Amino acid sequence: MTVRILVVDDEPLYLRLLRVNLESEGYEITTAKNGEEALDQISQHIPDLIIMDVMMPKMDGITTCVRIRQFSNVPIILLTALNEEHDRVNGLNIGADDYVTKPFSATELVARVRAVLRRTKDRPETNESKIFVHGNLRIDIAKAEVWRGNQPVYLSATEYKLLLHFAHENGKVLTAEALLAATWGSSYKEEKEILWVSIARLRQKLEDDPHNPVHIVTRTGLGYQMPLLEE
Repeated sequence: MTVRILVVDDEPLYLRLLRVNLESEGYEITTAKNGEEALDQISQHIPDLIIMDVMMPKMDGITTCVRIRQFSNVPIILLTALNEEHDRVNGLNIGADDYVTKPFSATELVARVRAVLRRTKDRPETNESKIFVHGNLRIDIAKAEVWRGNQPVYLSATEYKLLLHFAHENGKVLTAEALLAATWGSSYKEEKEILWVSIARLRQKLEDDPHNPVHIVTRTGLGYQMPLLEE
């Protein structure tokens, strides 16, 4: 089945560049020039992936990402300029799955697209437990559903994969590099900003008190851990 990608950018050069390089990889590409056009298209048909520039007229990428996250967990890659560090952080905070810095190479872009799509499609092994419980946190692995108490928790594909890795390694202290490699891929080992923001988002969604976490805790100087809980 062909993967459909929506590319959103107000610069015609980048729209052409993205279309040519992604179509050459076999993806089906549709385009929009700003956030409003993107939302119109998404309301009719949600794509498999969205690649979206941050700086756009009418509705910027950050605002559009917020709007999309109100009704969909479709993977989103943001395009940012070198001097837009705050936009990258904001984008990750409100639910973007990854970002690519302009200017970028076709090789880097395709690698990021493949990585995000792979995280979206990843499924747990069929021989593992279907339900994982950690305090008031419950993961229904077969259905890819997460619950905090009786309330469902909605995670992006990347957030879910990160959480599942903690569950698989319950009790172990995991380094930032190991978490980045397992969740995003080996090429992300130095991108600790993505991990910091993703863990902060998970804590906001999973913890009763994000400032005093019990599900994902920091082990200073070592990494992170989902502690073993006494039964």
